[in-house]
Formats: sequence, C-alpha cells, structure tokens
Amino acid sequence: MKDIKAIAFYLPQFHPVEDNNKWWGNGFTEWTNVGKAKKYFKTHYQPRIPKDLGYYDLRVAETRKAQAEMAKEHGIDAFCYWHYWFGNGKRLLERPLHEVVAINEPDFPFCLGWANESWKGFAHGLKNRNTLIEQLYPGKEDIVNHFYTMLDTFKDKRYLRIEEKLVFLIYKPLADCSIKDFIRMWRALAKENDLNDFYFIGHINNLDQSYDEVLNLGFDAVNTVRIVDFMKNDNLLSRVANKFIKRMLRRPNYFTYSKASKYFYNNTIDNLENVIPSLITGWDHTPRSGKEGLVLTNYTPKSFKEHIEYVFENVSKKENKLIFVKSWNEWAEGNYLEPDLKFGRQFLEIFKDVKIKYLNR
Repeated sequence: MKDIKAIAFYLPQFHPVEDNNKWWGNGFTEWTNVGKAKKYFKTHYQPRIPKDLGYYDLRVAETRKAQAEMAKEHGIDAFCYWHYWFGNGKRLLERPLHEVVAINEPDFPFCLGWANESWKGFAHGLKNRNTLIEQLYPGKEDIVNHFYTMLDTFKDKRYLRIEEKLVFLIYKPLADCSIKDFIRMWRALAKENDLNDFYFIGHINNLDQSYDEVLNLGFDAVNTVRIVDFMKNDNLLSRVANKFIKRMLRRPNYFTYSKASKYFYNNTIDNLENVIPSLITGWDHTPRSGKEGLVLTNYTPKSFKEHIEYVFENVSKKENKLIFVKSWNEWAEGNYLEPDLKFGRQFLEIFKDVKIKYLNR
C-alpha cells in the first residue's frame, strides 16, 4: 500500500425512525439536537449551521450522492457507516446504507462499524441516564443471523477491502466474552459463502484499554481514538480547577483543541503496523449533553492542519498507511468535515492539500 487511505466515520442518524419518535417526539433526527444547541461561554461556537448540504435527510439519494462526491473530491477514500445491531435481530438507522446497496449508488467505497453499545438517555440528548435500548449478545444463533442479514452488503463490489479482506470494525471489542466467537464464526461463514476473509478492527478510545488484549481476540488491527487522553496528562490542579468552574458557573468543561491534539497520536502505540490512528475533526458534545459536555475550543483550519500533518508524517512512514477520520458528519458532537456556515469547505480543502502532499512519499 503506497498511499495513505482515509476512512471517515459516517453517522446515519439524519432521518426519522420509529424508536426516535417514541423517545423524543415525532420527526426527531440528529438535526434536532444540532438546532437546539446553546452557547455556554463567550467564545463557544454554537449553533453550528450546515452550508453546502443543508439540513439533509439521508433517505434522499441525491444527498447521499452529494456527500460521496464531496468526500471523494477532498481525499476521503471510504465511509465507515455506523451499524446498529442490538441482538435478536433488532436494528436501528439501517435505511441509508440499505438503500445505498439496493440502488447501487453512490459509487463510493464503504465498510461497517458495529456500534455495539447500549443507548443511554444522557448520551443521546435526555436529562436522565436511563437505558433507551440495551446491547445484547444472545449467542451463536444471533451471530449467524447477524451475518446473513448483512450478506448482501458484504457481497457489494464497493465494500472496502484491506489485503482483499472485508473491513469490519467493532466499537467495543472487549464488551462481551462472545466477541471472540463472533470473529471465529464470521470468518467461517465468509468462507462458506464464497467471500474473502474479514479484516477485523477493534476500536479503543483511551489509554486504559489494551491493544494487545484486543488483538488476542482475533482482530487484525486496532483503531485508536484519543479525544480525552489529554485530560489524563493534565495536572491535578488544572483538573480540580475545571471541575470547580464547571460546577460554579454551570458550564461544560472546555479545553483548547491545539492543547488536546498533542495527545491525539501516541508515538509508542500508534506507530505500530497493526494500529490505525484517528484524525479528530473537532469536538463539542453540548448539543446532546448540555453543560455536562466537553468542548474543544479554538478549533480552526490552522490547528486542524497541524494535527493532520503530524499524523500524516507518522503514518506515511508505515507500511500500513491507514487512518480513520472521526468524523464525517457527527454534527451533534461538533465532530464533522462537512461544510458549515462559518468555515465553509476550509477543513475539507486543508485535508485534501495535506493528503496530496504525502501521496507516494
């Protein structure tokens, strides 16, 4: 693999579904959270308003095509669709990808990331922390059913492959002891159905999680996302001060993006060949969680460029030149590459320019 390949996480929540209508009211989509976002301090960049693509609906084929064309034009090589399978056949937000496969458009590579976690009210916009839907691991029959439900997707010629293997990411690789069986069984099922093997990627999002432990389950690689690693490297006085300010002023924790980005890439682990690092496209969780959220301030084209160049410089020296981009369209987490009214396509253009610089190095 000569060139750096960039896979962007893609959220399919921008269309109404029955469960969201039940939990939040008719017509709810991720745009509902984006639209009610508040400014909690003077320099807080809220609300975020989409520009070129507008407040889109992912049921519309033209929207999905426009996203793919924009991504391809600016150096994104594939989307990793978040895939929701809660056990016993329960799925959510499957329609956009289902239609991508059904109508064979857009002509753009994709893979799946199984978001195997329960949905809690707090994390998804409610004041309570009750479980909205629980992630279950019912056993071997469910593992088989899961595979065959997605078989047409795996057979799609656009499905992303690494070393000719089908890319499949698991968000919480250590969540349940059945994950090892899951990997073993899916490899066997792929062979039975004349598919190439899977390239399983385990996702870890903090330094406390062991990449060795993940690889020992049978994963081919590990994807690291280090949004909050900087907080563990902050001094005790600073952490105490932030908690006090948050409580007294009733505002979210916030830190500068440039400070946090120094810890987005760990040279000890992320330089390993079987570790795939992530680029972080900003962060502001307050549209979902209000003053309980975390904000990375002063996220600018300049600070993003510095982050990209550092990651690309390291990844370009590896044989396995892969990165994940977190994210393409997580608008309610302030974590997106799509254009907004303030910056337009600046972040996309910077990503494209830096990637071209490192091609074939």
